[in-house]
Amino acid sequence: MPIFSGRCCSTAKLVGKTAIVTGCNTGIGKETVLDFYKRGAKIIMACRSTEKAEAAKYDIEQKCKDLSEKGDIVIEKCDLSSLKSVREFSKKILNSEPQINILVNNAGVMMCPKGFTEDGFETQFGTNHLAHFLLTMLLLPRLRNSTPARIVTVSSSAHTRYGINFDDLNYEKRQYSAAEAYSQSKIANVLFSRELANKLKENNIDGVNTYCLHPGVIRTELGRHLDSVLFKGSRRMIGLVLYPFMKTPEQGAQTNIYCSVDEKCANETGLYYCDCAVTNPDRKALNDEYAKKLWEKSVEFVKLGDYNPFTAPDPGVKN
Repeated sequence: MPIFSGRCCSTAKLVGKTAIVTGCNTGIGKETVLDFYKRGAKIIMACRSTEKAEAAKYDIEQKCKDLSEKGDIVIEKCDLSSLKSVREFSKKILNSEPQINILVNNAGVMMCPKGFTEDGFETQFGTNHLAHFLLTMLLLPRLRNSTPARIVTVSSSAHTRYGINFDDLNYEKRQYSAAEAYSQSKIANVLFSRELANKLKENNIDGVNTYCLHPGVIRTELGRHLDSVLFKGSRRMIGLVLYPFMKTPEQGAQTNIYCSVDEKCANETGLYYCDCAVTNPDRKALNDEYAKKLWEKSVEFVKLGDYNPFTAPDPGVKN
């Protein structure tokens, strides 16, 4: 356990609020759902495996069975390695949910072997950044009509280790490095969150705030690819070395929760957090030119076309 681990101490309730959390059948995502459930929210678990999500939902409900006041959990399939799946999920949510108060872009893959998403993007960049970019853009008209609303994107301190190569985002020209690709996807998270805050301000949209964060080094399944990328036994070896500094999933979820519900950061936007406090990201993540360029590339990659999420009308619930 780390010597210091920030904790969200807010007692804010989420009764009558709707939250979406991606990648939440395990780890800090599951702990985030558990917290929101205890606060009375309706939570939509956006997961690739609905079977694993059902197991997580059952576990959460059993832990809270004696609570007098709790929320509701709904499971919807959303595979972030497929932009088609993201579009289908978003359409279903817009057709059924009259409000979205909290969006937690939590899902991610780390240090995986070289591969590509269904749409041909490098796996980590496509899953960790592009899918969440598209999801946020498609849901933004509903978020704009659900103020106060918060968009929370999970990054990592790994964003500091490398840069972002705009000439070869998908590793088509250079040798693949799992660590570099992960770092690139995580700096993209920070740049996206900052630029989203800027564009909301430019469009005079109040009440929708953005947050990006480093949850800490956590004992979760995120490092499951280390043995195949580095060498057999590396996951165990790294785990033993880092164990004294690693957080439990419950501890790791605290900054997620803080950025989503705490009153102290209600009027903050576009900032980066660690241990439930504002901190400075790497200087590369503060580069406004990079942020604008990544935005333009992302719009092109996910094929938004003429769709403008800042002015597009909310389509309204269909059922």
